[in-house]
Amino acid sequence: MIRVPDSGELTVALEKGPRLPVRTELGRITVGPLERPGVPGCRECVRVRERRVQPDARKAEAVRALHTPAASQWLTPLATDLVHTLVASEAAALAADAEPRTVNAVLEIDLMTLEITRHRFLPDPLCAHCGDLPPDAPAELTLRSRRKLGGSPRTREIELDALLETYVDGRTGMIRPLKTGVQGGLTVASAMLPIRAGNGLEPGVGRTRNYRASKLTAVLEALERYGGVSPGGRRTVIRSAYRDIAGDAVHPDGFGTHPEENYDRPDFEFRRFTEDTVCRWVWGYSFAQSRPVLVPENQVYYYARHMPDGEKPFVFEVSNGCALGSCLEEAILHGLLEVVERDAFLLTWHARRQVPVLDPALAADPVLPMQVAAITAETGHRVLCFDTTAEHGIPSVWVMAVDAERRPDQPATAHAAGSALTLEKATMNALSELGPLLADVIRRYPQQRERAQAMVRDPEEVVTMHDHSILYAAPEAADRLDFLIGRADGPKVGFGTDRFTGDDLTADLRAMIDAVLAAGMDVVVVDQTTPEHLAGGFRCVKVLVPGALPMTFGHRHRRLGNLPRLETVRTTDPHPFP
Repeated sequence: MIRVPDSGELTVALEKGPRLPVRTELGRITVGPLERPGVPGCRECVRVRERRVQPDARKAEAVRALHTPAASQWLTPLATDLVHTLVASEAAALAADAEPRTVNAVLEIDLMTLEITRHRFLPDPLCAHCGDLPPDAPAELTLRSRRKLGGSPRTREIELDALLETYVDGRTGMIRPLKTGVQGGLTVASAMLPIRAGNGLEPGVGRTRNYRASKLTAVLEALERYGGVSPGGRRTVIRSAYRDIAGDAVHPDGFGTHPEENYDRPDFEFRRFTEDTVCRWVWGYSFAQSRPVLVPENQVYYYARHMPDGEKPFVFEVSNGCALGSCLEEAILHGLLEVVERDAFLLTWHARRQVPVLDPALAADPVLPMQVAAITAETGHRVLCFDTTAEHGIPSVWVMAVDAERRPDQPATAHAAGSALTLEKATMNALSELGPLLADVIRRYPQQRERAQAMVRDPEEVVTMHDHSILYAAPEAADRLDFLIGRADGPKVGFGTDRFTGDDLTADLRAMIDAVLAAGMDVVVVDQTTPEHLAGGFRCVKVLVPGALPMTFGHRHRRLGNLPRLETVRTTDPHPFP
């Protein structure tokens, strides 16, 4: 028999080695998790997950600390008997070589109702008690043949229920319970992911035609963001000046730099790179050099600077190029598509490229023109589609909603982009983004017209991601888009022939990489996979393309320096993405 504590915590030894914590709190008893020597997953991992996923966890901890000395009035003999039964059941499972229910999980007993609920958690790889991350090290990257799932750029069907069970739990999960709604003719789901540092949240958003697919997309996007915020799969071990490792490192300037004068501003958050500046580096793989290379840690993990030991980065970086897949090849493909999408958009904007206007009526998939019509019917905005595919031939599209009537209470324009293995799919992806985004701008613009006017007058007022969309809701800023809108009633083109449509995803990926290399650039991949990703059968990467235009938000954060493909910068006006 064990004595269930009136308050606080005790640890029950089960056989030789395993231990089972039993904790009494306000209104409940928590049994577990089962702790085994040398095996990740302990009570500290649970506490970390609870603090992150529960919005008021720290306040609740303070209340518990205040009242812990007092015995719970609900700790009845019946509740005590129930705890004894659960502990005995866990011990019996261990003795029979069966898996106890408290392996990477806790059992909670509601002391008012005696209801038992099970809450799974994933061990924290950075846990001070049971975490043991391996050091970062160079590794070869070998692409394996991967058969596509149908015609999609995916390799397996992902089960939503299993995904939710692994990652979503309001008590101990990685992701908070999902929220859903309808926006822009599509069902929308959001998955809020608490990150390791501070109280920050990274959102995963799904926008599809049904809630199940939207939830799936939202969770996957949140997991993708988790890989990109800070190192969670390997410990960064190299801290050096570029000059000392130049033979193995990618020169940071190749990723695009801020205006030189910005580095002299006392309030600028970034430091000027020199070859003698010491910083942390992580290992990636260069397809141009066919070998491992080093990349600045802050170039790969966009939130690393906010970690307790973070250092000042050279440039503003976002999640651009971070991608999740069921295998490394799938993740790389989607990361490369995102880099290509943003590069094509920014190249079109800053160089004022004259790109073809697409005719939705010529699409083979009838859903595409229907989606265009649905957006127009719901908002009154005309939808324009532009083929922004760059010199490497990987399909990219810019879609734009235009208020031709110039209604004073409506945004003048809204924008989205897409990249995919086919031009039609890229357009559909972009339209799926445009519908909800336009609905959001319609909602926000009437209250932010004065701010939009201020940003028209002074680009330095453009600070956040949302500022970009509000700026180009203003008619005065929308006039800057005449180089595209002015051609909307001219000749239009169809969607051409598809190039990346084989059965082997890796064959398409190789063709895409070869096309980028042939255009004089490189494809660098950093593996961001964490143990949490592996728990769901996923891999996560950051794809970087030195020479591609990087997506940034806030006018002062633009990175247009040291990019040879941008031969002539025809405008430095803030871009209209997203």
